[in-house]
Amino acid sequence: MPVNRFNKGPSRFSSKTRPYSGAKPSSAGGKPHFRKQAFNSRGGRPNFKRNQPAPFSDISKFINKAVITEEVSVFTPEHKFADFLVDSRLKQNIIEKGYTTPTPIQDRAIPHVLRGEDVVGIANTGTGKTAAFLIPLVNKILTVKGQRVLIMVPTRELALQINDELKGFAKGLGIYGTVCVGGANINPQMSELRRKPAIVIGTPGRLKDLLERRSLNLGDFNTAVLDEADRMLDMGFIQDMRKILSLLPTPRHTLFFSATLSPEIERLIGEFLRDPVRISVKTQETSANIDQDIVRIPSGKDKLDVLHDLLITPGFSKVLIFGRTKHGVERLSKNLTQRGIKSESIHGNKTQGKRQRALDLFKRDHVQVLCATDVAARGLDINGVSHVINYDLPNTQEDYVHRIGRTGRAGKRGKALTFIGA
Repeated sequence: MPVNRFNKGPSRFSSKTRPYSGAKPSSAGGKPHFRKQAFNSRGGRPNFKRNQPAPFSDISKFINKAVITEEVSVFTPEHKFADFLVDSRLKQNIIEKGYTTPTPIQDRAIPHVLRGEDVVGIANTGTGKTAAFLIPLVNKILTVKGQRVLIMVPTRELALQINDELKGFAKGLGIYGTVCVGGANINPQMSELRRKPAIVIGTPGRLKDLLERRSLNLGDFNTAVLDEADRMLDMGFIQDMRKILSLLPTPRHTLFFSATLSPEIERLIGEFLRDPVRISVKTQETSANIDQDIVRIPSGKDKLDVLHDLLITPGFSKVLIFGRTKHGVERLSKNLTQRGIKSESIHGNKTQGKRQRALDLFKRDHVQVLCATDVAARGLDINGVSHVINYDLPNTQEDYVHRIGRTGRAGKRGKALTFIGA
């Protein structure tokens, strides 16, 4: 019986390896091999710096063939967008955006939000959550005088995406939003707030700064949305979230959207929502459209060389690479550029303008590779990502799920590869 090199014990699986189908064949030069077997979680943990939490490294979770035949139950919506009781001008904007059939979260949440009910929506990223709250809230602003909405999100990129969506739904309606995020000059944001925009979209840290400067007064905000509440909790914003919510008037209309519900999030829901309707349309943890595998780095082989060999392989056309640290991601991007691979980076040390420029270049296929920290793991909707590569291991299984969820979207197939040390 073959021996599994990770747990040093007998294995039910063959230890034979073969190259990943998209990679160059192995040679005496030590090209990487990609294991197609399942391993248990006890072995294969690399060495990490003392006092630094070890990343999530259950290797079996990184290996999963994409489903080739689609044998999933077909969702049958109860509504069409034309059925929703919204302003005719808004309905026309929805049509112009190409929306006809709602996604599950849209189909189930929009009627409740239109009725003014508090909602807790449990759904994965990429399921259409943004439209699920924007459409009914834009209608609310149109039909009820004096309505203002606060939308709290974990990252700058998600705030900008929501604002872009808002512009489409609110076209020609005289409704606009202001984005209040860190990493950008606060003065223009303060100036825009003086115009009393109907919708303010912000990250907790910047919203708190604006409140302390008395540039933001929450006394006339009737509605609050927390999007990706679990991510804000993970990022250490729980006290800021609680403080900001406590400054909103009561009664108010409150919507929570999250991929998971931790005890801390449940406490927030208990404190700030009134008899919320709970809607769960969360699908399986990782998409059946994503082919997941590991890349074993041979002993003595340069990890960057292994990555380079992959990126020059046909098929690696639009690759999102995740690293653990800001400096590591920036260095990786520069090293790839020096090797002739068009690459950009996105991380917390970059200004908002530079981050947005890097993201736009990647979205428009002007660069092949975007190197990112986990700040980009949630909420970003980037079309056509062919591969996600975990150059550094994620900290948690949830981070892994959200990282690889950037590929295999909108029914397309994608590939996720995770680098593992020898």
